Amino acid sequence: MATCWQGLWAYRSYLLVFFLPIFLLPLPILVPTKEAYCAYSIILMALFWCTEALPLAVTALFPIVLYPMMGIMDASEVCIEYLKDSNILFIGGLLVAIAVEHWNLHKRIALRVLLIVGVRPALLLLGFMLVTAFLSMWISNTATTAMMVPIAHAVLDQLHRTPKGKDVEEGSDNPTFELQEPSPQKEETKCDNGQVHPVPAGSLEPTAQQREELRFSQGMSLCVCYSASIGGIATLTGTTPNLVLQGQVNSLFPQNGNVVNFASWFSFAFPAMAILLLLSWLWLQILFLGFNFRKNFGIGGQAQERARAAFRVIQTEHKLLGPMTFAEKAVSVLFVTLVVLWFTREPGFFVGWGNLAFPNKDGNSMASDGTVAIFIGIILFLVPSKIPGLTPDPENPGRLKAPPALLNWKTVNEKMPWNIVFLLGGGFALAKGSEKSGLSEWLGDKLTPLQNVPSPAIAFIICLLIATFTECTSNVATTTLFLPILASMAQAICLHPLYVMLPCTLAASLAFMLPVATPPNAIVFSFGGLKVSDMARTGFLLNIIGVLVITLAINSWSYPIFNLHTFPSWADTNNTANCLATTPRP
Repeated sequence: MATCWQGLWAYRSYLLVFFLPIFLLPLPILVPTKEAYCAYSIILMALFWCTEALPLAVTALFPIVLYPMMGIMDASEVCIEYLKDSNILFIGGLLVAIAVEHWNLHKRIALRVLLIVGVRPALLLLGFMLVTAFLSMWISNTATTAMMVPIAHAVLDQLHRTPKGKDVEEGSDNPTFELQEPSPQKEETKCDNGQVHPVPAGSLEPTAQQREELRFSQGMSLCVCYSASIGGIATLTGTTPNLVLQGQVNSLFPQNGNVVNFASWFSFAFPAMAILLLLSWLWLQILFLGFNFRKNFGIGGQAQERARAAFRVIQTEHKLLGPMTFAEKAVSVLFVTLVVLWFTREPGFFVGWGNLAFPNKDGNSMASDGTVAIFIGIILFLVPSKIPGLTPDPENPGRLKAPPALLNWKTVNEKMPWNIVFLLGGGFALAKGSEKSGLSEWLGDKLTPLQNVPSPAIAFIICLLIATFTECTSNVATTTLFLPILASMAQAICLHPLYVMLPCTLAASLAFMLPVATPPNAIVFSFGGLKVSDMARTGFLLNIIGVLVITLAINSWSYPIFNLHTFPSWADTNNTANCLATTPRP
């Protein structure tokens, strides 16, 4: 019997893929309407995304097959959804991020900030959170975490030992910021995740100091993965759900006038990110360092000595990077140029360069944020990585060779997450199919009783629901499934669509409780020293804090940025024609 169950478990993915479509067949058979056909597709994809019976990107391709077969949309219409402007923005932003990572510019930024902040416990925690959050705004959350965790553990290794003079000063203990092997005099005890942390030989119970050091190490690990998730919400390209929102808004409301762009999103999300990051730092400090702030800030002889030892390691590693190369300087200039162009293209509160140089008949910019990102991305393939000049080719003596470009396609192909491009496209196809089939309108009609519920209560409930759901499934899949439903609900109750779509998008990044919730959590957990209970206990309150911060953001400074106090004309459809004549909801 046990062997039978083991066999079923081993083949669970195949069984799910085979039986789920059959189990759901009564829906389209008993209700032969386009709305039911579309609902069948969405439910099937949602279950596959939640169970991961198929790779997420493969499940995202289902609309290309199902929609034409069910008469919902033509294949040509569906396929267009898979490479919209938001996908182009994603690809262009990642080209710049790959260049930053390829030339190690992110490590130089990290070490420089840590040298400025210092290595006293509370400030060290803050320094790592600031660096990780900033880098996560521009490059992948996963790549940021993978780089910062070894640095954090290397610094902690020096902070929790007595300085060794010359070895420490030269940085020979940790020349590449990799975790050190435990010394042979120590026994190893395993944590829940199979990783180990050393305990002195002959000691059955860790001492108070060892427990304190372990707590600080846990706090440092968690601060990296949490700040990576928090930092990503600040920019439109920082994390994929933000781009899902932009794409869904443009797909569902084509006349929205580019209401969600880089500048408007940053104005809304950056303050929320900063507040959440500060509160997270305070919570982690209290939980893992305690209330002894004199000790937390490293005031004391022995603590200062250890801090100096860890500081010397950071100094040494920064020196090993050497002076900035031509490639690093060129990437830095292009990166800053990209950000400036994004902010000034069509900011809304003044006339941008896009309105002046490339206006359409309505005066809006014909160039998008994706246009800017691809433009800078193309330049990366054109600019040489060294000061232009001819050098001998080592492989062909007697011939001259030009330096390679800042970026090449081999590097891009290895580091570009193409699966996310398909996942984004699948989400846009779902939203379009819901609109074409009439499912969005049907859902909106069913949700009209919510008109009697206060708007802040709706936003708060949505945040709690999404924050819970995203712990168990992909944040991209979560936003993809919920945003079209919330847009329909908002139209039905005469509420600004962004009032419910923005909280949903931000809450999808609040995946703090489980190692499987997001890749940064999994990376930190794999380094050892953490139990699932540690992450769940810390992340639970952090989720609550995040929900409260998002609720504050959507009910305060977001109102003037997105004009949330009115029901916009671009959201007016057949089922909301009377909304514009009514008094706006508070």
